[in-house]
Amino acid sequence: MQTRFSDAQRADPDIREAEGILRSCVHCGFCTATCPTYVLLGDELDSPRGRIYLIKEMLEGDRPATATVVKHIDRCLSCLGCVTTCPSGVDYMHLIDHARAHIEKTYRRPLADRLMRTALARVLPRAGLFRAGLAAAGIGRRVAPALPARLLAMLALLPVTRRSATRPVAAGVYPASGPRRMRVALLAGCVQNALVPDINAATVRFLTRHGCEVVIARGAGCCGAIAHHLGRPEEARGRAAANIAAWRAVERDGPLDAVIVNASGCGTMVKDYGHLLARDARWSDAAARIAGMTRDVSEIAHALAPTATRAVAMTVAYHSACSLRNGQKITDLPKRLLAGLGFTVATPREDHLCCGSAGTYNILQPEIATALRDRKVAHVEATGSSVIATGNIGCMMQIGSATRLPVVHTVALLDWATGGPAPSALADRDGRGA
Repeated sequence: MQTRFSDAQRADPDIREAEGILRSCVHCGFCTATCPTYVLLGDELDSPRGRIYLIKEMLEGDRPATATVVKHIDRCLSCLGCVTTCPSGVDYMHLIDHARAHIEKTYRRPLADRLMRTALARVLPRAGLFRAGLAAAGIGRRVAPALPARLLAMLALLPVTRRSATRPVAAGVYPASGPRRMRVALLAGCVQNALVPDINAATVRFLTRHGCEVVIARGAGCCGAIAHHLGRPEEARGRAAANIAAWRAVERDGPLDAVIVNASGCGTMVKDYGHLLARDARWSDAAARIAGMTRDVSEIAHALAPTATRAVAMTVAYHSACSLRNGQKITDLPKRLLAGLGFTVATPREDHLCCGSAGTYNILQPEIATALRDRKVAHVEATGSSVIATGNIGCMMQIGSATRLPVVHTVALLDWATGGPAPSALADRDGRGA
């Protein structure tokens, strides 16, 4: 694609990077087949190709974002399905990030939008505030008919009751059972540790059972993805730097073999820390090192070569989270792990299309998100499976809000098959859990 940026514009490193990405696009349109919003809406401006043209015109003209540009950029899920089919290797992920940052700098959203986006950026990454929000959800349900659509969408994603009495994992060292094979840091995260603490608990059990010393670093929290995808890169860099500092601190007691992330949306973000902080002289080297040693829990599970200790005759519909499939290029590994431990794994139709979760997307774009969710749930339920597994908390909440099937994290099934307790969602179903 031809561009016409001035030399003065190219002096800005963000513009220089965006121009390089724009020039790599050949306008072939292969991306449209894997773009959920284009498949759903059929609007060229809701395809990656259309959005690239909007971004080009906005940045090249050095103009404030218009309402039309904001509408179609906001509708992008950042699922990165387009990246998987692009023959030119267009770095769409970083281009859309530049666009969102430009929008936040140059466009004044309506007051309700500003308040909602600010609330999401401030509440979700802070565990205390988020837990208070969970407590308030019960009140919200009682007055639900009077609430705006976006608040209703948020309430619909939250469980009516806590499914487990498991407490959020605390900072500290969890020693390996038997000889230590690895020393790893686990990102406990923000929303996940408050909403479904069972996931981190299962991860710690699985890893320690297989010879890992697990460190949860004090001071490590939100990965920064929420702020980043809301067009607030400086906030994201601050959270990334805090996490890096926390992991460097625990290395004073010994080197880490890996940083483990069990929420694939967060994993994609942490693996991109090297790019996020590339121009920060203080953090660039450490960020690149942390990004290079970050692993999804399925990757480390594969390296540990687990074996089943109990029979698990169950068919599992595996939902491939976009952030794992497209963001981290991990596709078949979780399914192979589950099959190797005795589960029968089913792959739903249209597995490449997003479920509509996409971080805060299902709150900010509830109509599109709901249509994608219902489409996904129909395909998942058609497999005839008795449980749904996925590697991302957002997908769990999104899909779980529209199906009676239990939805669990993949690591909870790995833990169960290798000696841990049954996932609480399965125990609830069978009348054996809290």
